[in-house]
Amino acid sequence: QVQLVESGGGLVQAGGSLRLSCAASGRAFSTYALGWFRQAPGKEREFAAAINWSGTNTYYKDSVKGRFTISRDNAKNTVYLQMNSLKPDDTAIYYCAAGRVTTQSRNDYLYWGQGTQVTVSS
Repeated sequence: QVQLVESGGGLVQAGGSLRLSCAASGRAFSTYALGWFRQAPGKEREFAAAINWSGTNTYYKDSVKGRFTISRDNAKNTVYLQMNSLKPDDTAIYYCAAGRVTTQSRNDYLYWGQGTQVTVSS
């Protein structure tokens, strides 16, 4: 069992930056793949970024490549999402998730946080 708690969301102007954190409690954090997903109002939850258990492989949604960076610190049981050059289209609730497979499919993730709101104003 893994519990996930996101933080770092907020209101930012277009072009600005935010750094999301997701702190995990529970066993064997370092053995899990981690993902960030987001859900805008009226839309389905979509993949944003993922990282494998060791941090050596990362994956991104095309629209965030070059702007977002996912990283993890297994010693701190934390995963991060650095978001730069933010756009109004990035406005959403951002969720972190943990699973056994590094994948873009939300159905493959076992544990989810409660989400943190990111709002980008134009």
